[in-house]
Amino acid sequence: MLDSQDFLANENQNKFDFKGFLIKTGSYWRWFVVSWIVAFLVAYNVNVRKEKIYAMDTTIVIKEENNPFFTSNTSLVFNWGGTSDQVQGVASKIKSRSHNEVVVNRLDYFIDYLQKDKYYMKDVYGKVPFVVKLDRTKDQLIKKIIGIQFVSEKEYEISVNFEENSAGLINYETNQESSTSVREGIFKKRFQIGQQVNLPFLNFHLVLTKNPGFYTGNQYFIKFNSFDETVVKYRKIKADVEPKTPSLIKLSLEGTNKARLVDYLNNTVKVLIKEQLDRKNQFATNTIAFIDSTLLAMDKQLKDNEKEIKDFSRGKNIYQIESGGNQISTKLLQYEVEKDAITRKIAYYNSLKSYLTKSIDFSKLPAPSVAGIEDPNIIQNVTKLINLSTQRSEMAYTIKNEKMFRDLDNEIESLKKVILENIAAAKNILDYDLGIVNSRISQAEATISKLPEDQQELIKVNRKYNLNNVIFTSFLEKRNEANIVKAANLADINFIDTAKDIGGGQIGPNTGVNYIIAFLLGLILPLLTIFGIFFLENAILNTDEIAKLTTLPLIGVVGIKQTKSNISVYEKPKSALAESFRAIRSSLQFMYKKQKIEGSKTIMLTSSISGEGKTFCSINIATVFAMSEKKTVIVGLDLRKPRIFDDFDIKNDIGAVNYLIGQKNLDEVVQKTHIPYLDVITSGPIPPNPSELLIGDLMDKFMKELKERYDYIILDTPPVGLVADAIELVNYADVTLYIMRQNYTKKDMVSLLNNRYQRGELKNVSIVFNGYQNKAKYGYGYGYGYGYGYGYIYANNSYGYAEDDAPKGFFQKLKRKLFKK
Repeated sequence: MLDSQDFLANENQNKFDFKGFLIKTGSYWRWFVVSWIVAFLVAYNVNVRKEKIYAMDTTIVIKEENNPFFTSNTSLVFNWGGTSDQVQGVASKIKSRSHNEVVVNRLDYFIDYLQKDKYYMKDVYGKVPFVVKLDRTKDQLIKKIIGIQFVSEKEYEISVNFEENSAGLINYETNQESSTSVREGIFKKRFQIGQQVNLPFLNFHLVLTKNPGFYTGNQYFIKFNSFDETVVKYRKIKADVEPKTPSLIKLSLEGTNKARLVDYLNNTVKVLIKEQLDRKNQFATNTIAFIDSTLLAMDKQLKDNEKEIKDFSRGKNIYQIESGGNQISTKLLQYEVEKDAITRKIAYYNSLKSYLTKSIDFSKLPAPSVAGIEDPNIIQNVTKLINLSTQRSEMAYTIKNEKMFRDLDNEIESLKKVILENIAAAKNILDYDLGIVNSRISQAEATISKLPEDQQELIKVNRKYNLNNVIFTSFLEKRNEANIVKAANLADINFIDTAKDIGGGQIGPNTGVNYIIAFLLGLILPLLTIFGIFFLENAILNTDEIAKLTTLPLIGVVGIKQTKSNISVYEKPKSALAESFRAIRSSLQFMYKKQKIEGSKTIMLTSSISGEGKTFCSINIATVFAMSEKKTVIVGLDLRKPRIFDDFDIKNDIGAVNYLIGQKNLDEVVQKTHIPYLDVITSGPIPPNPSELLIGDLMDKFMKELKERYDYIILDTPPVGLVADAIELVNYADVTLYIMRQNYTKKDMVSLLNNRYQRGELKNVSIVFNGYQNKAKYGYGYGYGYGYGYGYIYANNSYGYAEDDAPKGFFQKLKRKLFKK
């Protein structure tokens, strides 16, 4: 169980150390620089590899235009039902599939004209010297890049790379897709400009533009796309109704080629104007068609009447015969014209009634005026019925709202009932008028019957001819009137500004945003990495953290070595690093006096894990004692992983293991060094049972002999966090120095130290903070107690520890590579 101090130490350990994080962040500033450079390079490459995106627009106005030739007698003007309804209808129509199919088909926008750019295939519509003219009745190769290489002014070469033995085809007349067999590899064939290409997979010819310029040797590419997919692409056109001016609609389209966008916007409006004007002329067109069919029938009747008159006139004095019946003949013609007009009205009403009860499409009704009907109720309601019927047909392509269809159908049904009631009332009046006219005709015919037979026969023949001629002339007048109305009709849709490339218009890629994102990523990614390192490693960064994690004293702070070997104090005795070890020596001597330890002193050095600089500190602490002319010996008791001998250029053939197994005596295992007063006993050959040797009886004898011969005995022991060997040696040590290394020793390891200390497994423990480098890189950093350290820039792959003790983790290796000079 942990006591209260251990619990508090663990609680402090779990808190976020903001100061430590700032120190680590500051030490990794190179990461930010590298990250920004990489991020900006990526952003630059993304920007230059993306095609530029443009936006073009045009503005139209919806204004109901009245026909200047419209009269109350014709009723040939087509109505949309008000400007506001019309604006919404136009906005929906612009985005509809049917409308965009017409525009795409009109412009052949399923054909791509391309040219190879540095990073992508560039759309060069409007900039190529030719236009592809398709044979729509035949198949074309779909979704395949087709090369067009001009080998001369009159000849070009087609090339296609077939990666498979089949290729997709499309017939643009039927919009049906199929496939055909081809030979794998690159297909090439030459054709004359204007010559029809007749291949199983290509059927077109090239036409040069008005000013083709210099094109010989140039290479272009074309591609035939799916018609439906192209329509879907252009249905993304925007049609925004201006909120402050509801009669204005702004059309806009985005793409990579400004010329293509301009042509599409202008043509979509032109198609819209034509369709709207055609619908507006529907009434007049229906009337003209009805009149033409009537005139065709009456023309034959007139020719028959003329022949009949000629046959009757042969061998007779027509002038003498006519003189007796002119007056009555003129009156009878007047009555019969009146009867014909009434009869035609009744026939129109009967036809209209039958049409209303049996048909569902009323868009092809002729104008009531064609039959001479002047009733304003009939004219207005029939016009409105044609309007609603046409509107319903258009909604079927653009609107999928069932409620709107039901409302429109209900309105049509109500209007049909009103028209049928109007028809019934009008027919009653016409039947009465017809009776009166028939009575008058009967009276006139009775008068004629009293005339001579030749006069009766002539009046009968002239009567047919004159009646048909009057009716024929009347219909001709009405046809001319309908044509005038149709020609004078104006579209309700007009351009305010046509789409035009006046420069600019680029909306993407937004390079500025990409660079901002690069800057933020260059900042955030290193921060996240440092966060990860900070939390995953959980390493000790400064002396304040040690103070928070344990109550054990900090006896000294050791900086980073600047020598190749670990004997830094001897090689550079005046360095700041040497001074830090002298400070530790002074602190130890003070402790010995305070504890009243006389004679030989034993110092044991251990750590949590390998790589914290334990051997480095053992060598240099022993060196500072030897340099003060104290007989000192370093004993290598890390029997599992011997280290000391390399730095002194001695061998590890014989050492402490040989003594502990009884093979050698003390004199035989002690080796002199080139440093006065300093001897070394290496660990010797690696034994199979190191722990058992350290607790054997010979270990007591070994330490007793050392105390008799040396003033200071430095025990270099294994890490206590890995093996228990060092615990067995605690009773031989007067002081235990626990080595921790900056940015390497984990905070969790301090809990292990606290637990061992609390259980009495370690005694007289003091901490040495090794490998210290403050954030200012140069300058003194004072530790706890009587020592001070001096931080240097990391250099020569050394961190105050032996090369074999170098960091083994991923993050440690990464740091060494990044910050190695």
